Parts: sequence; structure tokens; C-alpha cells
Amino acid sequence: MNLSAAKIKIAPSILAADEFRLGEEISRIENAADYLHIDIMDGHFVPNLSYSPETVRDIRPHSNLIFDVHLMVDDKILLSCIDSFAEAGADIITVHAEAADDLKRIAEKIHSLGIKAGVSIKPHTPVSEIEDYIKFFDLVLLMTVEPGFGGQKYMDDVNLKIRRVREIAESIGRDIDVEVDGGITAENVHIPVSAGANVIVSGSAVFHAENPAEAIEKMRKCGYGV
Repeated sequence: MNLSAAKIKIAPSILAADEFRLGEEISRIENAADYLHIDIMDGHFVPNLSYSPETVRDIRPHSNLIFDVHLMVDDKILLSCIDSFAEAGADIITVHAEAADDLKRIAEKIHSLGIKAGVSIKPHTPVSEIEDYIKFFDLVLLMTVEPGFGGQKYMDDVNLKIRRVREIAESIGRDIDVEVDGGITAENVHIPVSAGANVIVSGSAVFHAENPAEAIEKMRKCGYGV
């Protein structure tokens, strides 16, 4: 897929940021990033805990970035989380297909709150599980590691799924974001981009860099072999 360099969007994940200095960390990437990726984990759907609506509400007045909220939560609290994070300031809410009973209804609910809707699948969930529902969403997030923890290695098997999602989107005339999350660095970002991804989530490669803003620009350029 031929995308212009201007279209690639970098979404640093605050999961890798220093929580003690979270505001400062976000300010360091404010003028370089496109989205701010916020992973919400409940300790059930994935074996970890992170962030609350209050976290999003507290940082919302201090950032103009698009808040890309990724709900990795059990189906029992999914609907209440959608309401809470929308009210707190999310611009995009992404839910996991593995935790949702009715994806069409959930997409409609998210849209009714005036924000964009995304759907995500884990590395071993086939695209066929969401194929009939992609038309209802603005974004498809393909996990390129097992969700729950940062610092994992990129799973190359997901490349075929990236291509398949992009093909489906083009076949139905939808200009959706195809987002990838996990193990992505400046050295390998060209791989998902060449497969059709246009939103790149990166945590450690950005926030653990000496200059996070420069790391983002390097990743943006490397995505296109510049």
C-alpha cells in the first residue's frame, strides 16, 4: 500500500511512560505525536491493571493530542467503561472483539457519545472474527504482541492480518485507520506500514528514548524507508 508520509500517525503508549512524571512525559511528545495511546487494563481480561477514567480526566486539559483509549477489560464492565472514558475525554474508544457480545451495538453506542469507535483483536484471533463488523468501525487495532505488558517482541505472523484488514476496508470503501500495537521500533516500523498499517502504537521505543520527540520523528521517517 502506498501511503504518503504525512498520513502515518504515531501513538505513543503511556504504559511505558514514567507514571511519577506522567504530565512531563506527555509534554515531551505533545508536538511530535498524533495520538496518545492509553491502555486500560482491568486485571481480568489481561493479567495487569492500569489507569482509570480519573487519569484521563486529569490529563485531558493539558494535551491537545487525540486520546486513543484502548479498553482491555472484561465484558462485564465494558459498557460502563465506555461511558466513563467517553465522559473523561476520550476521542477514540477501542474495544476487544474477544470481550464484546455485540460489536455492532457497541460501535453504535460509542458513536452515539460523539467519538470514534475501534475494534481490536489479539494476535491469535483470526480476522474472520471481525470481518463482518469492520464496516461499523473507524479503526481496527491489531495487537502485534499479547496484550497486557510492554516490552515484548513484534509478532511477524500479524503482517498477513494487517494486509487482510486493509483489503477488507478498501473493498467496502472505508478509509479506516489500521493500527498496530506491540514491539514496534524505528528498526521494524516499515514492516507493518508496508503491510497497510497507518497508526503506529509505540511505548518503550518512544518514552525510553533520550529524546522522545526525536524518536517519534525517526519512527515516522523509517516507516517509509526515509
